[in-house]
Amino acid sequence: MARDAEDTKRRLLQAAADEFAQRGIAGARVDRIAAAANANKALIYSYFGNKEDLFDAVFHALVVDTVHDVPIDADDLPGYAGRLFDRHLSHPEALRLAIWHSLERGGAALPDAVILADQGKVQAIAEAQERGVVSRRFPAGELMIMIVGLSILGSPVLVMTQTDNVEERRRTVTEAVRLLTEGDNS
Repeated sequence: MARDAEDTKRRLLQAAADEFAQRGIAGARVDRIAAAANANKALIYSYFGNKEDLFDAVFHALVVDTVHDVPIDADDLPGYAGRLFDRHLSHPEALRLAIWHSLERGGAALPDAVILADQGKVQAIAEAQERGVVSRRFPAGELMIMIVGLSILGSPVLVMTQTDNVEERRRTVTEAVRLLTEGDNS
């Protein structure tokens, strides 16, 4: 029976995402990843290189998927924050991976995919500020960081509120972003 390399890579990436989300880079084991993917451990090294390279591939896919699934809409930043909040709820492993990346790699090691995505978001916000749609109270880069930060409020990974009501947490996020971003003439 012929091996389906793309399917095997997909299974390895999913198993690695689960393993890294639970244990981080240092705690993850390629044996567990291979077993969960029902694949030969040697294929991890063949397809991805070492464990750190596999983490980078998982993290890159996470960023690309999130940017694709939740594109920024600078004309509706509260809606964008709400969609990011929803994404964190439906993909809690993504936030866990981002936390592990920050803890184990530090901010200086951001992948190009993250840098490019962030630059695009900042540019979109700056353009909306130029058009007067978004307040200029905060620089575009700082505003983007605040919006993304607020979107994780109440995530299953980082429960930062006193309520279990997900709709209320989402409303808090979108309302806070609305207050931060509403045009200077509002």
